[in-house]
Amino acid sequence: QVQLVESGGGLVQAGGSLRLSCTASGRTFTPYAMAWFRQAPGKEREFVAAISWSGGSTYYTRSLEGRFTISRDNAKNTAYLQMNSLKPEDAAVYYCAAVNAPTPDYSDPYAYDYWGQGTQVTVSS
Repeated sequence: QVQLVESGGGLVQAGGSLRLSCTASGRTFTPYAMAWFRQAPGKEREFVAAISWSGGSTYYTRSLEGRFTISRDNAKNTAYLQMNSLKPEDAAVYYCAAVNAPTPDYSDPYAYDYWGQGTQVTVSS
């Protein structure tokens, strides 16, 4: 069984930074890709970023590219999301996800096989 565990969320002032981590544990697991999504109260889950595990190709939702950076450490089976210049509208529960096989659409939450429990990010104005 694969588990994804997120950490790094918290309260930050607008303009500040946070780095989220997502570590995969359980049976020997090498994902094809990992991603971050977020969900604010009353809103649908939104794609943030994804990264392929072998080549490290990255994909972002256009509105966040430049402020958010996704990366991974293959040896630690961990994906990261560096979030800079945070805004109150970035506040949400951030979820990590992993997929076992190639997918044509990294932004589709239904493409992912595993999900973490989520970590809360709160941004004060």
